[in-house]
Amino acid sequence: MREGIHPTYFPDAKVSCASCGVTWTTGSTKKEIRVEICSKCHPFFSGESQRIVDIEGQVDRFYKKLQVRQAYVEEQETRQQARVSPKRAIAGLELGTRATEALAKAGISQVGQFLDKLAEGESVVLAIDGFGRKSLIDLKKKLRALGYKLNEAPETSAA
Repeated sequence: MREGIHPTYFPDAKVSCASCGVTWTTGSTKKEIRVEICSKCHPFFSGESQRIVDIEGQVDRFYKKLQVRQAYVEEQETRQQARVSPKRAIAGLELGTRATEALAKAGISQVGQFLDKLAEGESVVLAIDGFGRKSLIDLKKKLRALGYKLNEAPETSAA
């Protein structure tokens, strides 16, 4: 071993607990050691760990986090339900002015009304003046992207 590089070892270092005041001796490189909590006063060793120790409101903070999470989940569910609501305005779907005005003239201002017409068949929807096949395809794409289920009537072929 090289000389002068190792710390001094104190075989009778004094350790004192700041919480309960207990002192004992041990070997260390420091002559005096002060600890905040020892095995005599720590809840795990003293048997007090059976009760919930609410230090600085940890339990309250945990319950607040749970409440925030629950509110977030409820808000997400509400948004999802509003997203596929049949009362959603057709004007908010950004179809284009011609298609939106054609549906408005026909008395269709909400998605639910359009879905009812579509359930009767595409030909009924295409019979609306100013509403063509391209507008129908675009509207169907937007509704599917938003999560709507389209109940379409099967088309009968004229043979």
